[in-house]
Amino acid sequence: MDPEAARTARDSLELVFHMSNILDTGLDRHTLSILIALCEMGLNPESLAAVVKELRRESPPSSSTETVATPP
Repeated sequence: MDPEAARTARDSLELVFHMSNILDTGLDRHTLSILIALCEMGLNPESLAAVVKELRRESPPSSSTETVATPP
């Protein structure tokens, strides 16, 4: 990946992370980058959102290293 494309990708991820924080999703940068990559591969965003919601319901709260945090 050329430097300009890498910078654009970082900037885009930062923007998405900022929006995620405003919406209080509890998703970290790593999780967001995976979800974005899956969308770019053609997976349905609504289906991914349903999977994230289901995973949150099924997994009990864990340590501070939790990838998908449940919003307050």
